[in-house]
Amino acid sequence: MGCNRNCGLLTGAIIGAVLAIFGGVLIPVGDKLIGKAIKKDAVIANGTIAFENWLVPGSTVYRQFWIFDVQNPSEVLEQGARPRLEQRGPYTYRVRYLPKENITENSDGTISYMLPNVAHFEPDMSVGTENDTITCLNLAVVAAPALHTNTFIQLLLNTWIKSSKSQMLQNRTVKEILWGYKDPFLNKIPFPVDPVVGVFYPYNGTFDGPYKVYTGKEDIKKTAIIESYKNKRNLSYWEGHCDLVNGTDGASFPPFVKKDQILRFFSSDICRSIYGAFQGKQDVKGISLYRFAVPREAFASPAEVKDNYCFCTDEVISKNCTIAGVLDISACKGGKPVFISLPHFLHASDSVLHDVEGLSPNEKEHETFLDVEPITGFTLQFAKRLQVNLLVKPAPKIEALSKVKNPYIFPLLWLNESAVIGDAKAEMFRNKVTGRIQMLSVLQMALMIAGSVLFLAFMGSYFICRSKKLK
Repeated sequence: MGCNRNCGLLTGAIIGAVLAIFGGVLIPVGDKLIGKAIKKDAVIANGTIAFENWLVPGSTVYRQFWIFDVQNPSEVLEQGARPRLEQRGPYTYRVRYLPKENITENSDGTISYMLPNVAHFEPDMSVGTENDTITCLNLAVVAAPALHTNTFIQLLLNTWIKSSKSQMLQNRTVKEILWGYKDPFLNKIPFPVDPVVGVFYPYNGTFDGPYKVYTGKEDIKKTAIIESYKNKRNLSYWEGHCDLVNGTDGASFPPFVKKDQILRFFSSDICRSIYGAFQGKQDVKGISLYRFAVPREAFASPAEVKDNYCFCTDEVISKNCTIAGVLDISACKGGKPVFISLPHFLHASDSVLHDVEGLSPNEKEHETFLDVEPITGFTLQFAKRLQVNLLVKPAPKIEALSKVKNPYIFPLLWLNESAVIGDAKAEMFRNKVTGRIQMLSVLQMALMIAGSVLFLAFMGSYFICRSKKLK
């Protein structure tokens, strides 16, 4: 009888130990199975989850615009006063809803494509209509002295500006500012020049690319990494490493993302590659994500971050490369004096912020972030925020700019391009990816805990029985 009881207790302890060991063994085996499944579905190949999300974004992407309206136009024009600005918006457009075009699978483990540009106005998500009028900077007049530095040419330009009755400021509709209008000054020039200007002109009906990215078939660590942009590895806008096309397009990254990683991605909107650093965890529709945000250091001056030296192109405007928070992309815009920054000059030098009135930088509202599912590397939520500015410079030969006292950076508008995974896609993602991983993790833990409890309980009972028998 005693033997049967002791044998039973030992058997129970052995079963518990086996369960605990099996649970422990499941960890590396399970991780291997998960890795194999993810590698199969994360490559950009027809039939995979990655390909479906790559071809057309799995979420609706919106681009919201806030346009700066000048509140004191008379003082700016007549006295050269600081512009007092008030943002108007959002004016919302649906973008990125057309599938990629000219898709070509290459023999070197890459895939090429063109990205169609399209924007559809969403009145229900906007504060007004596209016909709302804004007092804003005159794009053509302000750009003229930067494009034509010769004194004689500027005298000619001044004649055409005056005859067209153009000034430094103008009243334009939202649609005109964003997508283009026929400028009266440019229309007066008796040479073959496109008279249409707009912050994003031309946009609708155009294409970005070609892009060539790695599919991940040959090396999963290269999935979605851009091999070339416009058939080149560099941009021809910057010096040194700043000119390289690095990382992905931000829609996805190679799988198995770690918190200590720096995620690099290229944005043609700002004509450069940039990066995000881990900021914290987020839960979006029941899916655990890692948030990577563009840090302050990405737009810091070379005086603070030496690696940014090659983004300093004008030592006068940048005050010997000590100004932070603004990026001169004129080389990328055909010589037009366009500067990019974060909205409301977030993280910019005080001198830049104080050249205008009415801005209130706020990290929560104005930072750029990507929320990435770490196992697959898919970006399931993001907000890309940036501000478009023009450099206004004194130009004594151009009367419309004669009141400008010193060069300063004038904000035109800021935008927020954002998306979050839809409910249907989130459910599919939970069922096919995160749900299975969580189930396996629960099974592993349950086996280990149950096995350990059984082992300890039966072994404890066995020794108690032994001690009683010895007594």
